[in-house]
Amino acid sequence: MTKNVKMKKSKHFVSKKILIILLEVFSIALLMAFFFPFFLVIVNSAKPMSEIRLRPLTMPDNWSNLYYNFIEILGRRNVDYFRSFFNSVIITTTSLVAIGISSAMAAWVLVRTKTKLSFWIFMFFLAGMVIPFQVVMLPLTRLLQTLRNQTGIPFKDTFHGVVLAYVGFGAPLSIFLFHGFIKSIPVDIEEAAIIDGCSKAQVFFKVVLPILKPIFVTLLVLNGMWIWNDYLLPVLVIGLGGDMKTLPLSVANLAGNYEKEWGLILTAVLMAALPILIMFFFAQKHIIRGMTSGAIK
Repeated sequence: MTKNVKMKKSKHFVSKKILIILLEVFSIALLMAFFFPFFLVIVNSAKPMSEIRLRPLTMPDNWSNLYYNFIEILGRRNVDYFRSFFNSVIITTTSLVAIGISSAMAAWVLVRTKTKLSFWIFMFFLAGMVIPFQVVMLPLTRLLQTLRNQTGIPFKDTFHGVVLAYVGFGAPLSIFLFHGFIKSIPVDIEEAAIIDGCSKAQVFFKVVLPILKPIFVTLLVLNGMWIWNDYLLPVLVIGLGGDMKTLPLSVANLAGNYEKEWGLILTAVLMAALPILIMFFFAQKHIIRGMTSGAIK
């Protein structure tokens, strides 16, 4: 009897070890699959065009080409890297602040207001998560043009036009996550603040908003990666020309009609992606913490 129990335990231990090894192999394969496109960008950005065509998967012969490509990108007028970088920073920062504050306030009111109307308003926001952007992109551009004609405010070809669009498309997911997080906050804390003489605005900004820091940072990173790397919405609202183009639009300007300088294009892609990758590297722990903090009440 004892021998059978030992054999079962031994088989269970071996099967568990095999499962762990298979999971590790799968994780490594998944990591390589996700890293492979980034690897292609790095190695080919340091190669001349002839080398990219002949052997795109090998290491470059001379890494100094990457440095010269960086210098050339910074000097290209059709890229205008520093202005495009500044434009991306303005649009991303303004959009994140607007999405974060407005979505947190909306979610807080919807959670604390126990009515059928608040429930259906929340459902209305959730519906925005399942509507593809491609369905509404042409009506959006027409709407912005109509608003410009009727109000005189240039919503199209301006920063505030694209920021307004980002707030509209970023609010549904943000409200959904804030809504789940706020439900885990005891209402007694807010009632105690009201008894101490706080107004509704003070309760939100001094009590609720600091508690929302984990999920707030998570949404800042997720929405920041989307807004920084987005191409379709800026090209519809701002356009490829002019002084307000973002970094993705500047990278697109490098692609010619016939001959494409892939070394410079990939270098520009790398230069555009580096800031958001650095931000993600330093904020990744906040993403996991924010996604799990509101899971248990």
